[in-house]
Amino acid sequence: MPSSRLTSSLYLLAFALLLQNVLGIDPLFRRCSSNTNSTATSSYKTSLSVLMGSINQLVPVEGFALGSLGQNSQDRPYGLLLCRGDVSPSDCRTCAVIATREIRKSCPNSKRAIIAYDNCLLKYSDTDFFGQIDDENKFYLWNVNNVSNPVMFNEKIIELLSQLATKASYNSTKLYAAGEMDLPEGSTKLYGMTHCTRDLSSADCKKCLDGAIRDLPRVAYGKEGARVVGGSCMAIYEIYPFVKA
Repeated sequence: MPSSRLTSSLYLLAFALLLQNVLGIDPLFRRCSSNTNSTATSSYKTSLSVLMGSINQLVPVEGFALGSLGQNSQDRPYGLLLCRGDVSPSDCRTCAVIATREIRKSCPNSKRAIIAYDNCLLKYSDTDFFGQIDDENKFYLWNVNNVSNPVMFNEKIIELLSQLATKASYNSTKLYAAGEMDLPEGSTKLYGMTHCTRDLSSADCKKCLDGAIRDLPRVAYGKEGARVVGGSCMAIYEIYPFVKA
């Protein structure tokens, strides 16, 4: 999808999470391809509907599912659904159901779309994107509160998330890792998480996460918490324990 149509978007974490907590079904982010140039044919829509139902059923078992379906290249959608590595199968199932429903409602004529919730990420396209780092779909969320020592804090963020990026990429079958680190200031701890879609190789997972981590100082310098969420990987840090399991 052209980068002009999928430019990086910035949202305040507090606002986004407030909406999600209050309404329960609001995504953190969603984007559809332009209906003007990419209205899906009826055969594409049929294949997409079947594909969405299939990966919806498969994802709670492993937390990840992908596939494609169609008689020819013009009518073949490719889809991927990832639940966060700390999410339970039941919560994964719930998020998958909501995501597949909402993406079809929000993007009824789009051949390419992406939607992200706190618990899961879903995207589909009319081109084969499996095994490729998605640099077009990337967005940022951050806490509105500032830390007292941003220089030291930023160093610790990079240190922790870089460790977790290596662990997720090379020591995890789920391409997922979470951990914590003590901070010099009193009893405060830093908590982090890294996660990639499992169609990526270990090397590409690390490359994707390294890029996400490099973005954090630029978009959320000195903030108590932030996340970079992309179509292929995510990196999150907070000063409170946020891992669900």
